Amino acid sequence: MRIVVPKEHTPLDRRVAMTPQAIKRLASDEIQFAVESGAGFGASFTDDEYRDAGAEIVQDTKALFEGADVVVKINGPVKRENGTDELELIPSGALFIAQMRPHENADVLQRLAERGLTAFSMELMPRTTLAQRMDCLSAFSTVAGYMAVIRGAEASSKFFPMLTTAAGTIPPATVLIIGAGVAGLQAIATARRLGAVVEAFDIRPETKEQVQSLGATFVEWEEATEDMQTEGGYAKEVSAEEEEREQQLLADHIAKSDIVITTALVPGRPAPKLISEEMVKGMRAGSVIVDLAAETGGNCELTVKGETVERHGVLVLGQTDLAASLPVHGSLMYGRILSVLLQHIMDDERRIVIDLDDEITTAIAVTHDGNVRYQQ
Repeated sequence: MRIVVPKEHTPLDRRVAMTPQAIKRLASDEIQFAVESGAGFGASFTDDEYRDAGAEIVQDTKALFEGADVVVKINGPVKRENGTDELELIPSGALFIAQMRPHENADVLQRLAERGLTAFSMELMPRTTLAQRMDCLSAFSTVAGYMAVIRGAEASSKFFPMLTTAAGTIPPATVLIIGAGVAGLQAIATARRLGAVVEAFDIRPETKEQVQSLGATFVEWEEATEDMQTEGGYAKEVSAEEEEREQQLLADHIAKSDIVITTALVPGRPAPKLISEEMVKGMRAGSVIVDLAAETGGNCELTVKGETVERHGVLVLGQTDLAASLPVHGSLMYGRILSVLLQHIMDDERRIVIDLDDEITTAIAVTHDGNVRYQQ
């Protein structure tokens, strides 16, 4: 079996799908790896390290994909700057594994199906005990939550911790984190480590204990009920009336915060708008909003995808590279995840088996046998 690891050509993404460590765990007489030259450079992994792990280093892109049984990437297939269309190079019948964003890329899914490719979309991994070690969203949300605080601290004009100086005592920064999922909890932990006073809000009351265990204050919402969480562990989308009352609660807390980090996402849907322009006007000049939902429209009305803008004296960070901004650890985590997934779908003779009766395979397979399986 030949497993191919191309270089990522998505802007601002220096990660690589498989690290030398991950390849070394799987490489054998039955499993050969081919890695595109320079694929790991952005994440500090050299071609020599891949060779030492047992991989073949391939310079020519077309030669890289020839004979591939499995192609693994961080992001979906792209058309490179030199005109090379990765999708057209993947051999018919191969398995393609990446974060496909299937709700945004119906045309890509159709092309994959037409070419007879089986495609796994890693974001669709079920949140079950069995699949826990294969959950890339949790891994990259950990990176995003951590980096949201770091970027927020860089953009802020204040210290995070309380300091006693010759010029007097400096009070700690106040941070509000909206959403207590994986990214939100990591943001809470990071902000607390830096010494900030942290509040957190989530419509799911069951997150209160987790928030408090990290040393933050939980913002209570009287209308929260026990059924505010989906089977996948995400917050449910609320009605327009509930969202308006939610915003009223948040307004006072946002106004007194130095940094606000938003993490609210609804899978497959535009991000809910939680911070209005009026709420931004009520913030102190020099405050910062870091919007982790910028990719899907943003939780703030003033967020501009991929940009940092100043509105009413407040910096609004709509950066979309946060999950990719720690390429070394991001690649190490993703490589481990892919290793576990590949082992899960191999039989005793180390051959790939596409078993649609398997709960993981059927959840993440978006194309198979000439058909698009994904339904939004």
